Amino acid sequence: MLYYLLEYLSNQYDFPGENLYQFISFRAGIAMILSLVISLFFGGRIINALKKLQIGETIRELGLEGQNQKKGTPTMGGVIIIMAILVPCLLIARLENIYIVLMFVATTLMGGIGFLDDYIKVFLKNKKGLSGKFKVLGQVLLGLIVGLTMLFSKDIVVRIPLEVAESSNYEIIRKVKDVASDRNGVYTVDYAYVKTTATNLPFFKNNVLDYKNWFQFAGDNKGLLTQIFFVLFVTFIITAVSNAANLTDGLDGLAAGVSGIIGGTLIVFAYIAGNTIFSEYLGVLYLPGAQELVIFTACLVGACVGFLWYNTFPAQVFMGDTGSLTLGGTIAVLAILLRKEWLIPVLCGIFLIENLSVILQVSYFKYTKRKYGEGRRIFKMSPLHHHYQKMGIPEVKIVTRFWIVAILLAVLTIITLKLR
Repeated sequence: MLYYLLEYLSNQYDFPGENLYQFISFRAGIAMILSLVISLFFGGRIINALKKLQIGETIRELGLEGQNQKKGTPTMGGVIIIMAILVPCLLIARLENIYIVLMFVATTLMGGIGFLDDYIKVFLKNKKGLSGKFKVLGQVLLGLIVGLTMLFSKDIVVRIPLEVAESSNYEIIRKVKDVASDRNGVYTVDYAYVKTTATNLPFFKNNVLDYKNWFQFAGDNKGLLTQIFFVLFVTFIITAVSNAANLTDGLDGLAAGVSGIIGGTLIVFAYIAGNTIFSEYLGVLYLPGAQELVIFTACLVGACVGFLWYNTFPAQVFMGDTGSLTLGGTIAVLAILLRKEWLIPVLCGIFLIENLSVILQVSYFKYTKRKYGEGRRIFKMSPLHHHYQKMGIPEVKIVTRFWIVAILLAVLTIITLKLR
């Protein structure tokens, strides 16, 4: 909203710095500061309100050190994260941008599912919370919205050379002329904005993958099969990452810290994808309009860092499913919109290993129980962070080490821009 106000004022009046609002880096910085201020200023007040409503965490006895100290700590603190994301984004971002619209849908939908789950646990005293099938239904709905919008909205396009677009029979939305450069100097190139399911692959020299190439065998039906596969793939990613983030939220500051690191990395990719010069130089698909995702991601990072003020050990508030499902869902959608879904196993490596530890533990337990008559375990407890707790490692040390690994994975993710 402030964007449009400043745009109007700059058209009507001359004043110092009137055009600063047009720079994505300036708006991202302001958005992050606002997000931090909102989470810090309102966080304490929301925590006090949660205490008055007696919205405290119920603890299952798992034999973990310091577990009973967490009993009664306010939960549903994810509302702080959601507010710190949405309010600055409403003020700073261009609200007609399709990428921003999709991120608002993802945040509110996943936040709503998480809030309903926490509400059932806390107020209705049902420890199971929202039924798993309803959670999955919400994640599938988000996958359908994101996947179908990417397939059919003419506002979500990829820029490629015009001759490539015409030779590959892409649906051309618009033709443009732009400058390009190489060792011989600057020259003009004809480009086309096209509808495509193309994405970037890490570690490969020819790093552009179009999913339709996987279905050449289908002849005239390859378009339909590509669309079906794409929607299912998007839905799978959103479901997997949001649930993995939910599993990671088991120690004070763990999920928020890891999500903040992931968000900081996605800022880099959003800036590159929305910049014609950097995207061409680094061999990344240029996505017109994707630069606005820098604003949203800056709000995400600010919200996570601000929430850590209250969530680091010993936590004054837990995010609950309201926060963890929101963070996981928005991170997944951001990666998909930026055509970086194949980087998720690296970027979200902490989420992945936490999720795998649960899958391996449950699968091995069932297998050994069926084969030997008693269930055996790979880990002392899953998810993985509880395994280290059972080993007697202090909670703060576990969280800090997970953050360090997340930073290493983030650096590796950025390095993939040149590792081919």
